[in-house]
Amino acid sequence: MHEQDYALNHAQVEQREVSQVLRNTYGLLALTLAFSGLVAFVSQQMNLPYPHFFVVLAGFFGLFFLTMKLRNSAWGLLSTFALTGFMGYTLGPILNLYLGMGNGAEVIGSAFAMTALVFFGLSAYVLTTRKDMNFLSGFITVGCLVLLGAMIAGFFFQISGLQLAISAGFVLLSSAMILFQTSAIIHGGERNYIMATISLYVSIYNLFISLLQIFGIMGSDD
Repeated sequence: MHEQDYALNHAQVEQREVSQVLRNTYGLLALTLAFSGLVAFVSQQMNLPYPHFFVVLAGFFGLFFLTMKLRNSAWGLLSTFALTGFMGYTLGPILNLYLGMGNGAEVIGSAFAMTALVFFGLSAYVLTTRKDMNFLSGFITVGCLVLLGAMIAGFFFQISGLQLAISAGFVLLSSAMILFQTSAIIHGGERNYIMATISLYVSIYNLFISLLQIFGIMGSDD
């Protein structure tokens, strides 16, 4: 009897922890997306140049590892907004590039709508079915390595259709990451809402950029 009560209490405590992490994650994710969007708008309106490739890498990984180190303190929230704000800044020049196209506004709108649809659809699927998506870890690891190799190949060689294939690969990888991270939260694999937020934000960012590239390439063929 006592063992049953203990198991029940443990399950209730665990469920409360999961609910709290979910609330904190989606709350912080909404704030960071709004802040990132605001910074992207300012960057786009000011027509700021896209930073050098190595500056983007240094900024992203530097702020990412800083956030990891500070994830258990209030400073982690500050570094989270610094990271997402920096990514928003890099998004502004990209939006200006597409706005220079004849159908740029339509491309951006389509990519935004599809990103929202994919994110909410995948999140709802995991939250409703509560399926354990841990099996995707192998696919995510292999996918990262394959895409890295493809990006290096694209840097040195001009291969027809490679950019479209890379973008499609990032769409699949980002979708898998959303499934994996959401599942990790509800199954106890992730208890830090700051890291959960960063993981979901990066997946959404990559998903949006990849869809922009796909719709942009398809639109330019018309």
